[in-house]
Amino acid sequence: MSKHAGISRFTYNWGLETWQALYRSGLKPNHLVLKKFFNNHVKPVLTWIKEKGICQKVTEFAFDNLGKAFKNFFDKRGNYPRFKKKGFNDSFSINAGGKPIPIGGTRIKLPTIGWVSTYEGLPHTTTKKLTISKIAGDWYISCSYEIEAQPTSKKETYVGVDLGIKTLATLSTGIIFINPKALKKAKKKLSKLQRQLTLKVKGSNRYKKQKLRISKLHRRIANIRKDATHKATTFICKNHAVVALEDLNTSGMLKNHKLAGAISDANFYEFRRQIEYKVVRYGVQVIFVDRFYPSTKKCSNCGEIKPMSLSERVYVCEKCHHTADRDLNAAKNLENYARLAKPCLDVEG
Repeated sequence: MSKHAGISRFTYNWGLETWQALYRSGLKPNHLVLKKFFNNHVKPVLTWIKEKGICQKVTEFAFDNLGKAFKNFFDKRGNYPRFKKKGFNDSFSINAGGKPIPIGGTRIKLPTIGWVSTYEGLPHTTTKKLTISKIAGDWYISCSYEIEAQPTSKKETYVGVDLGIKTLATLSTGIIFINPKALKKAKKKLSKLQRQLTLKVKGSNRYKKQKLRISKLHRRIANIRKDATHKATTFICKNHAVVALEDLNTSGMLKNHKLAGAISDANFYEFRRQIEYKVVRYGVQVIFVDRFYPSTKKCSNCGEIKPMSLSERVYVCEKCHHTADRDLNAAKNLENYARLAKPCLDVEG
């Protein structure tokens, strides 16, 4: 596994360095040209890449990842690609030369590598590509496979979802999903572990063990955050026919240094990503409300708009005297937006 990750890292870094050199020379490189040159002129010289037990598809996927990284950068969806470092997010992708790879149970036969045991049972199906990554000392296998949509009977037709820092999500039906604030709760322990790391000799066994402890804590924080997000998004998509979600400018919000940590801990981007694929799975329609829509400032009862500061947690309308929780009022406004944007749907159950 480590050899494959090292070859993938080397290939990616070689491609990035060559890309930069060609660009400085006035040329317009792309990952396909670099892949062809690498396979014909560089790879034959590097005999260690062709060792027994090494899947040769590793290098191809490394160039594909480089091409995706530059595409995201040009489309302004990501930062400029950076060189990969050993021990940081080690991963690689392999396939079986276009043939489907059977998976299922607690064992899986990886192309070229051979049989490996898995901690959890895998569904019995086939996949075209496997991605293997190392997180906090453990290896993880991830893959995609086709499944049929599983439409569920819906309890409500429309729902507005207001994301926040204090509460993860507030639904217009009154249901609240608590934000676990995993990073904030683990901050004291994380600071202690990082302080202890500075007392170790860099490169020593104790230094490596301490780094592993920190990595495991970061993994736990990420897992708690993902678990809360999955539970909220699954409930929303299974029980509602039309979901109205605000189109938040997450990258712009992260530039606020006072709220960046809390916003990252709330997982706004991941929440939207999960909603986008789960609506297809459970037969739901999603409406992304314009980010400039005054959902917080608008009265959900009469439509009156008034300015609101971040410290105000209760909305009080001066016109109709309607009083509601700030987040609940915003969620109801998002629901009203969806009702005007979409006709009423037939709901089962």
